[in-house]
Amino acid sequence: MAAPGYGKRTAPDQAPRSRDDFARLPAREASIASHIDRLPDGAAVDIKTLAKELPAYGQQAVASALKALAAAGHLRRIRRVAGEGRTQWVSRWFFSRTPRDDAWWEAFLENAEGKPALPTTPATTPATTTDAAATAPPQAPPRPESSPAYIALATLGCSDPRLILSAAECTALEPLAAEWLARGVTPQAFARILSNGLPGVIHCPGAFTRKRLIDRLPPEPPPAPAPAPSREPESPSREPESAPPPRWIMECADCGIPGRPEALPGGLCRTCRGVEPPPDGQDPEDVRARVSLLRAMSAQAARGAPPSTGRR
Repeated sequence: MAAPGYGKRTAPDQAPRSRDDFARLPAREASIASHIDRLPDGAAVDIKTLAKELPAYGQQAVASALKALAAAGHLRRIRRVAGEGRTQWVSRWFFSRTPRDDAWWEAFLENAEGKPALPTTPATTPATTTDAAATAPPQAPPRPESSPAYIALATLGCSDPRLILSAAECTALEPLAAEWLARGVTPQAFARILSNGLPGVIHCPGAFTRKRLIDRLPPEPPPAPAPAPSREPESPSREPESAPPPRWIMECADCGIPGRPEALPGGLCRTCRGVEPPPDGQDPEDVRARVSLLRAMSAQAARGAPPSTGRR
């Protein structure tokens, strides 16, 4: 799993999973896309992690495949401001099993906060007769998104196979795990604490995990100190300012440079697409992208937070 706020996110309104989802892609891209499609939300999908999980491909091959998946409409890298009063940027990889065009991704970026209806892309399905459509079995309802506590329990087996839990055990232990995360324990620390010092044989992983969740529950964090009173009282006539919505900015899927959606067709910047810059060296698209980024950072800094552009 990636750090909180980073990693994979599933794009909405996708077609149901089928065998021919990535049949039109080359074998390498289809294999990597199928692997990403089956990862849960929040999973790390950076080049080094994917290269470790897929021994058949090295880092260069994975980087080329991600670039091709972005050009094919399956992948976009989007950055946003995390938290209030800060300029910390987090990058998320939005993956769509159904290929999308640039117009759909641009609409998705513009409506990322309000989440209104997005333009739909018709799924490519083979033609069927009326009788076959009438006799087709009803599709199962979409599975609800798993909570962070459930995901932390379900991935315990990745830390140690002796802690592999069933779906029923994860559901039963989810409230206990949620209490750990509510007390500030990260998913990485959660797995490390529960898998440390295991006995040689665990006959019932569910009961063993329940006991550890209860016995090793960390203390509640101390209350945050009360803010110091302001020296200058606010004017009664002044209305409190509402916090602006988080800014979402698309990034090049290859080099990570931020830019407007229309400047990143196929999710790639001009350089990564192999387009030569203008003779004077001043690319209008790059200038607009950098001005947009500087404006977002200045707006955050004006609210009293020191600017920070660090990314993970």
